[in-house]
Amino acid sequence: MIDEDVMVSSSETEQLRLQLLQAQKLSSVGALASSVAHEFNNILTTIINYARLGLRSADDEAARTQALEKILKGGQRAAVVINSMLGFARNNGIQRERTDLVALLDDVLILTEKDLSKHRIQVEKKCQGRPHAHIVPAQIEQVILNLIINARQAMPRGGRLRLEVRENVRSAMVEMVVADSGVGIPPERLRLIFEPFYTTKEPDADGHGGTGLGLSVCRQIIEQHQGRIRVESLVGKGATFTVKLPIQLEEAKE
Repeated sequence: MIDEDVMVSSSETEQLRLQLLQAQKLSSVGALASSVAHEFNNILTTIINYARLGLRSADDEAARTQALEKILKGGQRAAVVINSMLGFARNNGIQRERTDLVALLDDVLILTEKDLSKHRIQVEKKCQGRPHAHIVPAQIEQVILNLIINARQAMPRGGRLRLEVRENVRSAMVEMVVADSGVGIPPERLRLIFEPFYTTKEPDADGHGGTGLGLSVCRQIIEQHQGRIRVESLVGKGATFTVKLPIQLEEAKE
């Protein structure tokens, strides 16, 4: 006979876990909000200026066409940014699906590119093939977004961010790498960074500090995907986080 108290406790635990995932996701979105708002303002400025140019160029068909093209391009860029932000914040799906991890990384970069540029971070992206994994896309996006934000915060004076997606055939795993050239993590702290509520962060210039939940949640998500996350770091040389997920080979065609 199944103990009803155990069933209720298990249900409540799962509900709390999902609430924690959502809270950490919104925290990541909040860290990007200022840069996204700034980019959106720049887009609106461009649209307004070209609209004015178009109105002044009523007798110049070429100038009006150019203005309309710039307005269209600006509007499309705004739609991509806002839809990416809203989609990430709202997506609470828990269904796994076969996912292109290179495309997933590109989606995360849409959200972070202006924030990285603002903080003088040079991005180097290297992808080997188009590896797929059977994942909950929103959750792995959350992991990669959190790792990228952490990397940016570790480079307060700018630096290099290396992003890689590659297959490790020998281990049958896809590896997603987020490496920074920042301050690094001391050895005595390295073994603690995945513990809940442990943080090494001070508030940054935008007022965003650390809750100590980000990496703990990342590890929880990866382990639920039968994957692994590891970190290597040298003080003053940066840190490298590697997320490993089981490869899903292309489904056989009937």
